[in-house]
Amino acid sequence: MAKGSLTVITGPMFSNKSGELLRLATVHRIAGRRVGLFKHTLDDRYEGADHISTHGGQSAEAEPVGGSASIGLLGTSYEVVAVDEAQFFDDGLVDVCAQLVEEGLVVLVAGLDRNFKGEPFGPMSGLMAMADDVMKLRAVCMKCRSLQGTMTQRLIDGRPAPRSSPLILIGAAESYEARCRDCHELPD
Repeated sequence: MAKGSLTVITGPMFSNKSGELLRLATVHRIAGRRVGLFKHTLDDRYEGADHISTHGGQSAEAEPVGGSASIGLLGTSYEVVAVDEAQFFDDGLVDVCAQLVEEGLVVLVAGLDRNFKGEPFGPMSGLMAMADDVMKLRAVCMKCRSLQGTMTQRLIDGRPAPRSSPLILIGAAESYEARCRDCHELPD
């Protein structure tokens, strides 16, 4: 049996990672493949925990799961497994994706590569290291308007959040914006 492949879609918030994930899933469906969409239960924005939704309004029904083991169990009934918000999953997601690829599945994973502090986020660095393809997307920096937005800026009352802020805060434009490296701020 032929082995599968792993594609990782990453970048800051507002770089259309979920949109690209949904686009690739649609291409596989058009090709006649059984596609399973999964997302972490932590993300309940927009249409709720049972949909992958983009900031631009696209959405698709997805299976909400709380850990990587569930993807390993449920994913084997598909030919293509697509996982959104991968940064929220446990480090076991790396091994689960590796196992699914060994079993011949196409695995698509989207998630933030860095947290608001600019540090590697969850299992993303391990996933990128073993990926066959990494799509690193950019966004518009909302401070200088360059097309070099590679960082996620967390905001509290419109100001950069301090380093001591909690690592995970589910939100959208009210709490985050894309920034370039020069405009990203992290006060102590």
